Amino acid sequence: MGFLDHEDHEPVRSTNGRGETFQSIVERRLSRRSFLKGAAVASAIVLASPVVGRVIAETDDELPADASGLRFETIEGQSKDTDGTLVPPGYTAIPFIRWGDPLTPDAPEFDPNNQTGAAQAQQFGYNCDFVGFLPLPVGSDNSSEGLMVVNHEYTNPELMFEGYNEEEPNPTQEQVDVELAAHGVSVVQVGLASGSWTYDRTGTANRRYTATSPMTASGPAAGSDWFKTSTDETGLDISGTLNNCAAGKTPWGTVVTAEENFHQYFANNSLLDDEDPIKAIHDRYGIPDESSSRRWEDFYDRFDVTKEPNEPFRFGWAVEIDPYDPDFVPVKRTAIGRYRHEAQTFVVTDNGQVAVYSGDDARFEYVYKFVTAGSYNPEDRTANLGLLDEGVLYVARFDDDGTGEWMPLVYGEGPLTEENGFTSQADVMVKTRQAGDLLGATKMDRPEDIETNPVNKKVYIALTNNTRRAVEDNPGVDAANPRPENANGHIIELTETDDDHAATTFAWEIFMLCGNPEDEDTFFAGFPKEEVSAIANPDNITFDNKGNLWIATDGQPRTLDINDGLFAVPVSGPERGLLRQFFSSVAGSEVCGPEFTPDDTSLFVAVQHPGDGEDSVWPDGEKPPRPSVVAIRADNGGRVGEEGDFQPTQRIFLPMVNR
Repeated sequence: MGFLDHEDHEPVRSTNGRGETFQSIVERRLSRRSFLKGAAVASAIVLASPVVGRVIAETDDELPADASGLRFETIEGQSKDTDGTLVPPGYTAIPFIRWGDPLTPDAPEFDPNNQTGAAQAQQFGYNCDFVGFLPLPVGSDNSSEGLMVVNHEYTNPELMFEGYNEEEPNPTQEQVDVELAAHGVSVVQVGLASGSWTYDRTGTANRRYTATSPMTASGPAAGSDWFKTSTDETGLDISGTLNNCAAGKTPWGTVVTAEENFHQYFANNSLLDDEDPIKAIHDRYGIPDESSSRRWEDFYDRFDVTKEPNEPFRFGWAVEIDPYDPDFVPVKRTAIGRYRHEAQTFVVTDNGQVAVYSGDDARFEYVYKFVTAGSYNPEDRTANLGLLDEGVLYVARFDDDGTGEWMPLVYGEGPLTEENGFTSQADVMVKTRQAGDLLGATKMDRPEDIETNPVNKKVYIALTNNTRRAVEDNPGVDAANPRPENANGHIIELTETDDDHAATTFAWEIFMLCGNPEDEDTFFAGFPKEEVSAIANPDNITFDNKGNLWIATDGQPRTLDINDGLFAVPVSGPERGLLRQFFSSVAGSEVCGPEFTPDDTSLFVAVQHPGDGEDSVWPDGEKPPRPSVVAIRADNGGRVGEEGDFQPTQRIFLPMVNR
């Protein structure tokens, strides 16, 4: 998330040239797939995916028109200078916890003109991203009281501090200390009373994790030479977490937060010796050659790789936090790999193992899956806390024919040997990107959130954009990434073999090619495009209890000239592909972390970086704008999305042959 942070990603050089054109892929699909006799296809663009899967035919009453349960009135996209949220009639959206809100009785009230690092460490952090609702008590499905876990991805000092010079940053140490404390994670007790959500400032579980909080590591890379610094000879005493983007909830009730764009905090990679192998590793992960954009290295040596060359190796991990246990020390689980993590999604496999899906959110990077060696024990929560330390990490190859393979990243197997610079599994985990390069994984258009559908068991991959695709000597288009200069992004639907999340093979198809429905190269699972909402830059996704897909966006002000928003779309039945906008955010912001309560009667979204590029005084009517979590409820207390009087056109989808 935080789309501005992604635009400076270094070009990746292709060994395959520009690749095929979008049209050639379409034509090849036409020659490879046969359809049911008489099925109608609106345009050749429908065949952009290797296996489209369904086509549309008119019907009478074969299936109910509201099989998805989505009956809200579609809202219109709002101009990108609109500084207020919008939801359908019959719904209310209320920001109920904001940057700077005190989280303990002793915490000072928010004062943006007199902020300190010590104060910020006791207050709700900046730029909320992932939102996780964990019911109280642990193990229950209570939808009116719980712990809310919120990531704070990064800071916008130009919005936080009056007079901050973004073009030539020269921060004070006090400002840097505030930024360090504004990163990380918040845990806060929340409750529903009289139809409105509030947070409890006296909650005993309330706490902050920041960029300086004590943390440790486990798994193959923990304690290795890669982790050791001048201040930590053990390689286990880690200071803080950075750039916490999305996250995931484990079956045992912990949260695993994703360290994404950690590279931006470090500086001076070009000053390392060209013969030092560390320099090349840092370069592959995008560590800046010169000063960082934040200049934290001016005050803290650990952000200068000429002084602490190993410090970046301690970031880029999946970090497990136990919201229910304030004494739990967060653990960086290195068996899941090191890259710019966008979320972690957990699902129990058929045999009781746990699969973890994650994307590396940068241009031309990869999709990953980790499968635990051990099995989940639903009767013993504590026994599950080490599950993420042993298992196999896989990287995905998407084949042209709509199949794919999960390729294991295991030291000693295939090219992951000493001859190629790998001497241990720790090396493979620290250099996960290089390992994926050697295995020939498919270079994707910025894999963001990856979620599993609880109803149909399929996996949905949000690819937010890649404007460098097929530009100059960057990789060209391929079947899974079919559009050059992909500004709008797309979504892939993946089906594991036998619906087993531990499988090493899969089938896949493109579910959605985002953009303005009037554009020729858009596709909405085959649904008539004149009936869907415009959408671009899919980022975070989630599902309601009926298996409908909800999509939060990051980048629509650039691509569609409208604010980012939240959209809902059925993935099966007569409404498959009927995408409609449900929520519109405020000027300069993106939408993150959609999260339902267990009964679907409340929906939380995070509004990140309001005022970034557009003027905003949201939500308080005065500056500075404050990133906030918004609670959305139907006015009658019903399930979110099901209230309203929308009546979709009745259609039915016919299965394809040769599937």
